[in-house]
Amino acid sequence: MADALRLVEVDPAGPADLEALASLHARAFEKPWRAQDFAALFTPGARAWLAFQGASAVGLVFVRSVVDEAEVLTLAVAPSARRRGVAQRLLKKAIAALAGHGVIDLWLEVAETNLAALALYQGLGFQPAGRRSGYYSGEGPPVDAVILRLLLNSAPG
Repeated sequence: MADALRLVEVDPAGPADLEALASLHARAFEKPWRAQDFAALFTPGARAWLAFQGASAVGLVFVRSVVDEAEVLTLAVAPSARRRGVAQRLLKKAIAALAGHGVIDLWLEVAETNLAALALYQGLGFQPAGRRSGYYSGEGPPVDAVILRLLLNSAPG
């Protein structure tokens, strides 16, 4: 696993990478975002990173910040690259960049049934901060979203 992780590079992504973002998201999710969905998200305060293994994009994280708060809008890893530290590397890159820009709180939400993601986030220091009842729907009963928060910097004053 360590050898595979060394081969993964994380680079900033932008509007020129819309197709790569959408293609990767489609490999990772049943309800993927399209290129135009990502385009609409590239507003001031939006930042994204792509993880590459060789020339192949294997992961992405997309965040949006306003003043001193940020939210992870999506994190996706190609099925073939899961459980190899790609998501952790992406999040660490985003966390460092956001902290360096004065972000105090980083927020995200995750399905309570996504145990692998919950373990990842909690391993990085995210703490439960709330719940959205029945937030995720699809086949089967609705699933609650767990809202998680990571304190990046102390509030001024």
